[in-house]
Amino acid sequence: MSEKVIMKGNEALAEAAIRAGCKCFFGYPITPQTEVAAYMSKRMAKAGGVYLQAESEVAAINMVYGAAATGTRCMTSSSSPGISLKSEGISYLIGADLPAVIVNMVRGGPGLGGIQPAQSDYYQATRGIGHGDSHLLVFAPATIQEMVDLMTDAFDLADEYRVPAMILGDGAIGQMMEPVTLPEPKANLIEKPWATNGTEMSRPHNIANSLYLQPDALEKNIRDRYERYAIIEEKEARCEEYMADDADILIVSYGIASRIAKSAIKRARAEGIKVGLLRPITLWPFPVKTMQKHAGHVKAFLDVELNMGQMADDVRLAINCAKPVEFAGRTGGIIITPEEILAKLREMEAK
Repeated sequence: MSEKVIMKGNEALAEAAIRAGCKCFFGYPITPQTEVAAYMSKRMAKAGGVYLQAESEVAAINMVYGAAATGTRCMTSSSSPGISLKSEGISYLIGADLPAVIVNMVRGGPGLGGIQPAQSDYYQATRGIGHGDSHLLVFAPATIQEMVDLMTDAFDLADEYRVPAMILGDGAIGQMMEPVTLPEPKANLIEKPWATNGTEMSRPHNIANSLYLQPDALEKNIRDRYERYAIIEEKEARCEEYMADDADILIVSYGIASRIAKSAIKRARAEGIKVGLLRPITLWPFPVKTMQKHAGHVKAFLDVELNMGQMADDVRLAINCAKPVEFAGRTGGIIITPEEILAKLREMEAK
């Protein structure tokens, strides 16, 4: 492993993608993720890859489809409204069982919203982006180092399960600077016998396709994919547990909001309030078993997000509504403070 270096989140993410074996990047500039594309424009050719700024977000995701079909590790990045434009192409990727990585550095929405950090794309990412019965892997890093580490995992798991993966960050993580240790370049990549990369007359043709005109054929395809989803849900759900074992109140939070929640937890503990944190690292698959493990000993959960409480429903579903789930958050690009979370914890403790 190399020495630690200070890097901006967006640039560290881009370098991590190259070291994970990404050979094609197709993107379009939009704040607050533009540095990902800018960094790729400087580095990809030197690393033996291809950088192309497409004429639109729609074009970029369809270029990803084409490159992914050849078995090449490829990615795109954007921010909220840009991901909305890419959603049709992401659905095509899912429908053709093509692995790729999509980065979303979330800004405030809906519409053009604002360029400040938010987590308001949770529903979009976890409820099956695009049309059809579908999921994609969704990783929610809380630090730049974790974002770097998860990039390799995103590519590896996308290849293993033939499912696109998303890194769901936000403007704060993308724009801040932290020390990171970058991984060594990945050498051994998974074989892809399904790739449309030329037969050399030695095998039947491979076809990348998401169109099934016969309903029974499409239903079988979807059911087969859901069998893979069940394996992913069983094996790949990830969650950090922080001061959770003796907690009376458990905060559930991810990404940048979870870092603020930890500050509030330390202050609450100093006041004698037993608070802990469950931090989903994968938003899909959601860490249901971890939530259930702690549901018996806590009196309530507190969902902390930079939106209007989108993850709260997943917490309720995970614990079968066995305990109250309350919410504290800000939206529109405003970042919640430890003081605001602490005030909510005091209110819950007094009940």
